[in-house]
Amino acid sequence: MHAGPFETDIAPSGSLLGLLQRGRGDGALHALAAPRPEAAAALDHCVRRDPRRDWRVEHRSLYYARLYVELSADLDALDDHLAAHEDLSDPSSPRSDPTASGGVAEERGEERVGLAIAVLGHLSRYGDRRAPTLLRRHIRSGAGRLWALDELASCEDDETLRELGPAVLNGFPADQEGTIRLGIAMRDAWEPRPWRLWEEDPSRPAQGALLREARRAADFDRWRRQLRPDTPRPDWSVASVLARAARDLEENPAGFRPDSAARCLAVVAGPDDRPVLRSVARAGAPGERIAALRYLAERGDPAAPDLIAAAAAPDSPEDVARAALLALTRMRGDDALARARVWCAEEEPSGAPCSIGVAAGVLLARHGSGPDGPAVLEALRRAVRRSEDPVTEMLLPDLVDGVGRLRPGGAAPLVRHLYRETPSSLLRGRAAPALAATDPSFPAGFAVECLWDCEQGTRETAARFATTGDARVVERLRRLAADPAEWDEVQTAVRGRLDGTPGR
Repeated sequence: MHAGPFETDIAPSGSLLGLLQRGRGDGALHALAAPRPEAAAALDHCVRRDPRRDWRVEHRSLYYARLYVELSADLDALDDHLAAHEDLSDPSSPRSDPTASGGVAEERGEERVGLAIAVLGHLSRYGDRRAPTLLRRHIRSGAGRLWALDELASCEDDETLRELGPAVLNGFPADQEGTIRLGIAMRDAWEPRPWRLWEEDPSRPAQGALLREARRAADFDRWRRQLRPDTPRPDWSVASVLARAARDLEENPAGFRPDSAARCLAVVAGPDDRPVLRSVARAGAPGERIAALRYLAERGDPAAPDLIAAAAAPDSPEDVARAALLALTRMRGDDALARARVWCAEEEPSGAPCSIGVAAGVLLARHGSGPDGPAVLEALRRAVRRSEDPVTEMLLPDLVDGVGRLRPGGAAPLVRHLYRETPSSLLRGRAAPALAATDPSFPAGFAVECLWDCEQGTRETAARFATTGDARVVERLRRLAADPAEWDEVQTAVRGRLDGTPGR
């Protein structure tokens, strides 16, 4: 998991605010039972200060929108939040790349209002009368106006969308670069309807001509970049690929990605290159070592386990050690599994942020058999103790999945701890199926609150397992089945339970 585009403060897991920030179903239940002003204030805080660890993959907008409806909460706080982010940046520029500038999104304003815009989009589709007004105003003057346009387009009438055309198009510079940006915005729009309406508007022929020219300019610009990319390309040889990997790591350590170098090596390297790659993986420059380790691990080279062990040693450079551990998780085959069992049984080195035993546990979690369950559970315990390390945090979901698949005895308390405490709704969504497999109390316990969870996968798990002996469960299943905003997979599971299909 990656850090969000800006810092987040997460309240304790037992507080109302902490539960809502995590998107837990228990947070929704507590909010509905709490005094309305307290619940509304906590809800506003969550939407104004996006608590997600990774805003690109974690869901909160539908969860919060449903609470606004159920609490009959006003939208004044969202109004103030959007007003505070008007005209912070050039709204015509493309949405920022979250991986730019060393993996952190450039601070331009729209990521700070994205959650509020998405909540307003859901509220508009639920029939709230004020939400479309706030979206229309933000489209005219706010950061992230194209996000707001996508949300509004799914619920607004054609005439209203036509009237927004001049305001949106005037935000693009009247030069060649602005025309290209406009064409990219048209191409990347989630909802193409507004752009089609503007292009076909008979009352504004100049507007249609501008949009047609913008589309052609964007297509030509992409074609030009494909033929003459701005970034240098290495020659097709092992030496040049390795040299480029070394240079990339030196020039941009935070944004270095070994995947592209490993893919290039997969194309150019042959059996005769293995001795050179092993030598580089043992003692090359850091970027070269990382690329070579990844390549050798993915191809099951017999020397890869020893090379990984050496690279993951405490005296290795930090970036090389972390890359070696991630390379280990990508290995396959019986020999790799046998070595992983040995590493899992070894005592972990003190002071190391992520031990090789944790990475080996991931290999067993993915490809091991039933007897490997206790080793995977122990690797998960080690990972929880070191969860502040970025590599360990990345490995937690696979370890939780492995515990659920292999079902070792005594796993439920640790998985319940992760479910309660993690600020990541994605990790909690992986913990729910693991609890369903290992915890006999899950159907009458956490599965009930999971029906209100922010992640659709967690709600789907709950729909399959939650006990119908709880009156809240049957009522919630009926509401989810009738909610047009609910995901199809969740509604399929819900209707299966309501029809009497067994959950297990």
